[in-house]
Amino acid sequence: MESARTVRRGRIRILTASGLATALLLTACGGDDGGGGDGEGVTLEFGWWGSDTRHQNTEDIIEAFEEEHPDITIEGRYGPWDGYWDQLATQTAGGDAPDIMQMDELYLREYADRGALLDLADVDVSQMDESVVQNGQSDGAQYGITIGINAFVMLANPDHFTEAGVEMPDDTSWTWQDYQDVAVELSENLDSSWGAGGFDETGGFQTWLRQHGKHLSTEDGELGYEPADAEEYFAYIQEMLDAGATPPASALAEDHGVGPDDSLTTSGDVAMRAWWSNQTVALSEAVGTELRLLRFPSPEDGEDGAAPWYKSSMFLSASADTEHPEEAQEFIDFFVNSQEAAEIEMTERGIPPNTEIREQITEQLEGPQQAVAEYIADIEDELGPPEPVPAMGGSTFQEILYRYQDEVLFGRQAPAEAAEAMHAEMEGELQG
Repeated sequence: MESARTVRRGRIRILTASGLATALLLTACGGDDGGGGDGEGVTLEFGWWGSDTRHQNTEDIIEAFEEEHPDITIEGRYGPWDGYWDQLATQTAGGDAPDIMQMDELYLREYADRGALLDLADVDVSQMDESVVQNGQSDGAQYGITIGINAFVMLANPDHFTEAGVEMPDDTSWTWQDYQDVAVELSENLDSSWGAGGFDETGGFQTWLRQHGKHLSTEDGELGYEPADAEEYFAYIQEMLDAGATPPASALAEDHGVGPDDSLTTSGDVAMRAWWSNQTVALSEAVGTELRLLRFPSPEDGEDGAAPWYKSSMFLSASADTEHPEEAQEFIDFFVNSQEAAEIEMTERGIPPNTEIREQITEQLEGPQQAVAEYIADIEDELGPPEPVPAMGGSTFQEILYRYQDEVLFGRQAPAEAAEAMHAEMEGELQG
C-alpha cells in the first residue's frame, strides 16, 4: 500500500508535468480548515520553486512536520522559477495566495509594502545573525524568514590556474587592479579560455557600491547611488574587455543570468566568475573539479575591504490573508529551526541560518559543501552592513543593469551615458 508521502509526491509530479499554470495553481484561499479550528483539521497551502532535489527535500520536511503535527496538513505546489512570480501575482491580486510561500529578496518589499504578507513575529529568530534577520524586514516588521545564507563570491577553477602556470591569488589582500592583471595573465596563457567572466545578477554592482559606501537602494526605498558610481563600474568592466581579460561582449551577454548547467564556468571558457556561494556545489560537480571560493577584490583606496554580506538565498513568507497565521508560522519555525528539517535540507538552499544547527550540520559536510560552510564562517568578522531590502520596483533592476552593461560592452554607449540612462530608468521604476 502506498504511503501518504508517496501519494503526495505522485500528485505533485503529475501537476508539474501538466504545465506551470496548473502546477502553481493554489486551490484554496488561506487554506481549508476542513471544518476544524484551533489546529484541528487545518490545511495550509505552500508554494515554492526549485529543482527536483529541492522538491524532494521539501516533501520530506513536510512529512516530518506532519508527523509532529497530525492536525495540520501541508499541501505543496511547486514549479520552476520562470512563471512563479506571474502566477503568485495573479493569485495575490485575486485573494488566492498560498498560506506559505517561498519568497525572494527581489520581491519581498513589493509584497510586504502592499500589505500582502503576514508579520512573522512568532517565528523564533533568536539563533540567527542579526543581519540575516534584518534581510527579511521592511518598516520594522518581519515579513520573511531566511531559509539559507549565501555570500557573493568569486569562483576560481584551479585546473585553469595550473594549466596557465598562474598562482592562485591571495583573496584577503587583492585589489581590482590585481584581479584584472591575474585575469589578463590567465587569458594569455590559456589555449581556449579567458581569465574572467561577468559579475552576474546585481551582485557585482552591489559589491562595487558597498565598497564605496553606497547601496543599490536604501532603507527608505530610494536609489542609493549616483550616476558617477555606475560610470566607474561600467568603465571598469569595459577595461576588462579591452584588456582581453574576458570573452567578447557577445559571450558575456549570453552568460547573463544563466544557471550552472549553461554557464561559461561549466563549459570551461572562463577561469573566474562571480556566483552565489550555494551554487558552488552544482558548479563543481558540473565542471568536474572542486572550485575555489575567493573573496571579491577590494578597491585600492577602499576603507571597508571587500565588504561582503550575508544574503538570504530565499525566504519563507506567509500570506496576510491566511486564516491560520499561528499554524503557518509554526511550519516556518519548524522549517528553519528544527534539526530534523536541517538534516534533510543540508545546504541545498544555502547554509542554515540557525547558528546552532549550522555548527552541527557543518560537521556532516564534505567536499564543496564543506568549503562553502567554511567560507561563510571565515568571512563573518569581515561583514559589512546588511544590504537593504530591494526597494519597490527593484525586481526590475537586474534586467535594467544587464541591458546597460551590454550597451557599454558592445560599444553602443559610453560608460557615462549608460550610467545616466540606467539611473534614470531605475528611478522611474521606483516611482511606479
